[in-house]
Amino acid sequence: MAGCSNSSLHPTELDCMARAMYFESNRSSRDGMIAVGNVVMNRVQSDAFPDTICGVVSQKNQFAPGVMTKKMDNRSAPLARVAALSVYEGERHPKIANAKFFHAASYQASYNNMHYVLTTGGNAFYEKRRPENVTTPTPLPPTEGITRQ
Repeated sequence: MAGCSNSSLHPTELDCMARAMYFESNRSSRDGMIAVGNVVMNRVQSDAFPDTICGVVSQKNQFAPGVMTKKMDNRSAPLARVAALSVYEGERHPKIANAKFFHAASYQASYNNMHYVLTTGGNAFYEKRRPENVTTPTPLPPTEGITRQ
């Protein structure tokens, strides 16, 4: 999917990506939206998740309730759509790496396998690792303004 030209873009997949970004990040944070999109793409490329964007976003209990059915407001939706297209075409947040998971930055998780890589857009992003390989067990301070505009 990464590197697809606009002519091969499937609108449903783009809409699913925009919905995940819109409902899962602080809608004013481009970095947060790009990071959420990267998690979606990391999952698409993983054998442990569905192999389409819509399949990943619509998985039960993985994204915000109503992510596929709620209405996006006209004020914030265009930014999510532009960010979704950018991720679809290959943009990646430089700090996400292989992260396939995130939770609200305010949530206090107590698992010992969460290796945090980024906090942005109101979310803390992490990789699941063996406990002995976790070097960052707590969310990092929030970072914004890294992705291109």
